[in-house]
Amino acid sequence: MKTEEEGGARGAAARAPGSDDEVRARLTPRQYDVTQCSATEPPFDNEYWDEHRDGIYVDVVSGEPLFSSRDKYDSGTGWPSFTRPLRPDAVTTKADFKLVMPRTEVKAAASGSHLGHVFKDGPKPTGLRYCMNSAALRFVPKEDLEREGYGEYAALFEDGAGTAG
Repeated sequence: MKTEEEGGARGAAARAPGSDDEVRARLTPRQYDVTQCSATEPPFDNEYWDEHRDGIYVDVVSGEPLFSSRDKYDSGTGWPSFTRPLRPDAVTTKADFKLVMPRTEVKAAASGSHLGHVFKDGPKPTGLRYCMNSAALRFVPKEDLEREGYGEYAALFEDGAGTAG
């Protein structure tokens, strides 16, 4: 994982985010508020908190591959939670002091979109909980990876495959 200052790489099907007007036109109001204004969607009232299919989660703004379903787990929080990003350079982090307790904000490296926060209370092997907003993500099921330009990640879902981490 890189800090915000270090930047990151773009995925195969990723695209430049575009101007604010272009981004706003492509996103729903909730997606825009979450990714561009650092809002948080309600727990248990979001698209992917209870998604269990195999696939990857990409940045809704740029298409950057961010997380694998192989690293997703039920944290009981009502938001999709992951033990690690798909690639360490897919996300950046920065200190967030908006609430009483300091937190670590997670952003997509390619677009700078707010994704959520990472906490040190997750399961093994990392001990981390990447608590993400569904509105910042788009799920690509394993059967659609090749067609959507993410074929390099299909091997993650073959029998016996681990994670890309």
